[in-house]
Amino acid sequence: MSVVHTGPVAPAHEVREIEEGVYAYLQPDGGWCLNNAGIVLAGAGPVLVDTAATEARARQLRDVVDDLGSAPVDLLVNTHSHGDHTFGNHLFEQATVVAHRRAAAEMTEHGLALTTLWPDVRWGHVEAGAPDVVFDARMTLPTSGVRIELMHFGPGHTAGDAVVWLPGPRVLFTGDLVFSGATPFTLMGSVAGSLRVLDRLRALEPQVVVPGHGPVGGPELLDADAEYLRWVRDVARQGIAEGLEPLALARATDLGPYARLADGERLVGNLYRAYAEEHGAEPAAPLDVPAVFGEMVDYCGAHPHCAA
Repeated sequence: MSVVHTGPVAPAHEVREIEEGVYAYLQPDGGWCLNNAGIVLAGAGPVLVDTAATEARARQLRDVVDDLGSAPVDLLVNTHSHGDHTFGNHLFEQATVVAHRRAAAEMTEHGLALTTLWPDVRWGHVEAGAPDVVFDARMTLPTSGVRIELMHFGPGHTAGDAVVWLPGPRVLFTGDLVFSGATPFTLMGSVAGSLRVLDRLRALEPQVVVPGHGPVGGPELLDADAEYLRWVRDVARQGIAEGLEPLALARATDLGPYARLADGERLVGNLYRAYAEEHGAEPAAPLDVPAVFGEMVDYCGAHPHCAA
């Protein structure tokens, strides 16, 4: 089923029932800070996958969870450290928050830095989400009624990405390891690592893929993102051979079929990461994110739009 809620503070969101007791919470159009979340109704209480960027959006999510479940959120999994997925953690006061160890470190390091990129957004009261429990490679959540597995396959979108896998119905919540209808983004992670992770996710043989942003799909979403990232890698190699800096290369590059993807300015950040890796940098090695974001602004001639 699909229910659309609207209100004066934020644009529409959609709640999609994937399987009995398993829901995708979608925020169109999946652009900057318009992330997806997941809700799984387990025996001890709902399990929530990610929250939202602003106080108003996180409260809308909480209202939806309250309507669906008969108890407060029991477990809250953050798929990675970025604020659009974590800033609403504090509104789920009874939940135990779980994240990968490296994501936890990034939450502490970056704090509320995301809010400085879009100072005009009505953030409300948000907090840098801090997990109560961390894991390294794998973890099975202590739930009853449904098996929920957390997996970390290495740096991809960030250093500490986790996916949430329901092996029974074969539903995969990917966080920002996968974008649907929007440009993938690896500035704080790894192009090569993302390709490796996508291979590992494909091997799970998911039937339903809930991306971090954009519409729900199937394994074709994994293939589409991998195709884009291979293209980025090839463009970067050509740019290095021609002695072009990433911004100049991005300006000279025809996006071709990828022009239809939202947030095309992410090409600049992806090229910076691809260049670093071609020059021997380790996956998720630190780059000057504010400086690169500034070049993304230059590339599109305006500040990237954020409708949060």
